Amino acid sequence: MSSARVQPQPAILSSGKSWAPAFSRLNGRHPIGLPDPGRASMFDPLNEGRAGIARVGCVPAPPPPFPHQPPSDLHSMQIKRTAGALGAELLGLDLARDLTPQVAADVRQALLDHQVIFIRRQLLDPARFLAFAQAMGEPIEYPFVKGLDGFSTIIEVKKLEHEKVNFGGVWHSDTTYLEEPPMGSMLLSRQVPPYGGDTLFASQYAAYDALSETMKAVLEPLVGISTSSKADVSKTREDRIRSDGRQEAPKEYRAEHPVVRTHPETGRKALYVNVAHTAGIRGMTEEESAPLLRFLFQHQVKPEFTCRCVWEPDMIAFWDNRCVQHNPVNDYHGHRRVMHRITLRGDRPR
Repeated sequence: MSSARVQPQPAILSSGKSWAPAFSRLNGRHPIGLPDPGRASMFDPLNEGRAGIARVGCVPAPPPPFPHQPPSDLHSMQIKRTAGALGAELLGLDLARDLTPQVAADVRQALLDHQVIFIRRQLLDPARFLAFAQAMGEPIEYPFVKGLDGFSTIIEVKKLEHEKVNFGGVWHSDTTYLEEPPMGSMLLSRQVPPYGGDTLFASQYAAYDALSETMKAVLEPLVGISTSSKADVSKTREDRIRSDGRQEAPKEYRAEHPVVRTHPETGRKALYVNVAHTAGIRGMTEEESAPLLRFLFQHQVKPEFTCRCVWEPDMIAFWDNRCVQHNPVNDYHGHRRVMHRITLRGDRPR
């Protein structure tokens, strides 16, 4: 795996300003992004609906369709950590050109090492986005929302200008109410608001490691009960189900999984409960389980376990659902945010 630590010099934009990383710990500092007030995308170059603000400079034409474009000889992936607990930015990649087996293996290893990875400036149409996902695992359909036309495993995660509730706007790991929850999820930004709309990520390795040995022993034999119908998360799907919902989707999914799971690839232990989907603990009454779950829900998203993604157009975030939770921040009312999402098949937690 290529893992050189030499950091590249900041790129100088036509405006004379330098590009700076758009990530920081969740500690109150707001990081600096691209000097682009409209934050347009290759799929919305004029940023229509936002006062006609256009992206700085020219929007490049998409490269030839994958996989007919020959790989670049200049591939040299670099990895830059973004926070102490988790998160890394992958530099030097053009996934439309360089998605060789070796590049795919390097990216997959970076995911295992850093739990969530970020890749900027990826001009990918749905076919090439799907090709990247297929190189990482097996894409699966989302149970509640239809995919794009011709791409059933790519769903549109969006909040429109008139909407007040954002999709999945609560701390969670994706679809733990399934018998085999996804191993990972990835988002590709299509339209981002002029401010806000960041996504927070929390390491469940770090959350587990920080527990006392006594608490670890208490949790080890416990099994959590997950449901798709908890009220706080159900309401975050309502707008998308009305506009893009599946007719055949059942009203509720339920599954039982260990409170502490062992990652099938790294062997590390992680907390595997979340406030969005975990409704109880098998063999306990609600009165018995509620205080324990309340403690875990608060503990597992402490700031020191987190990193923050500040989105820009044409950017990928790819996280490991087996050891990471995420929470999209809903602080951009009156603006549109559109992402394409793919989830990858997982296994039964153990």
